[in-house]
Amino acid sequence: MATAGGILDQLNKASSAEDFFALLEVDYDPQVVNVVRLHILRRMGQYLVSENFEGQADDAIRARCKEVLEQAYADFLASSPLQERVFKVLKEAAQPPKPKPMVSLTVLK
Repeated sequence: MATAGGILDQLNKASSAEDFFALLEVDYDPQVVNVVRLHILRRMGQYLVSENFEGQADDAIRARCKEVLEQAYADFLASSPLQERVFKVLKEAAQPPKPKPMVSLTVLK
């Protein structure tokens, strides 16, 4: 069962992406993390939002969080932030501009 001071509490107190990797014992390339740290953590959060850890042992929670961080990290090893578009600004940049409203000249008469 998850306890105070368990892995979720430790992750909530983590202050950097490197802390997440260290707590979950995930190997990483510092050069990659320096460039896409926020994207990796955002993707990890997207994956974890559908998880239900209630009643699970801390070891099981740690293992699942580790898997999710590894997957989020792998996403950005194989792709780029522009391709993954985890942030709103990047999602909106992919949308074509909205057409400007057109007024028929015959309506103006």
